[in-house]
Amino acid sequence: FGSLEEFSYQNISDIIDLNLTSQIYMARALIPHLKRKKQGDLIFIGSEAALKGSQKGTVYCATKFALRGFVQALREECARCGIRVSLINPGMVRTDFFEELNFAPGNGENNAINPDDIAETVALLLHLPKGTVVDEVNLSPLSKVIDFKVR
Repeated sequence: FGSLEEFSYQNISDIIDLNLTSQIYMARALIPHLKRKKQGDLIFIGSEAALKGSQKGTVYCATKFALRGFVQALREECARCGIRVSLINPGMVRTDFFEELNFAPGNGENNAINPDDIAETVALLLHLPKGTVVDEVNLSPLSKVIDFKVR
């Protein structure tokens, strides 16, 4: 996270590869198998950063917006083949993701989502009747508090 000019071209490429290209490649590898089975589920984990741009999030938000568009298009492409495509956009999740960053969710219980909340959402999507797909789920902590670290 940072202003655009703080990133090298290699940093930008690496973030795009991690947050977007890798997910496109994984879908590309799985789609032929799922089409042969005439059913399946692809559930992508995005971010609330796909819903609204934020200061110092230019590159990160761009990748998450792009993933959201990719998933929307892929859902249209795969529906006729019995493949359900969903996107989960979590807000701040209490993980090591923030360890190297200069901010983190507040310490309060309601300031971040637990990883189990995302796992339960995945299970919910997978257990829906085969003819039902949830296009997108946005998960947010009840109270959005951000703590900025002094470095």
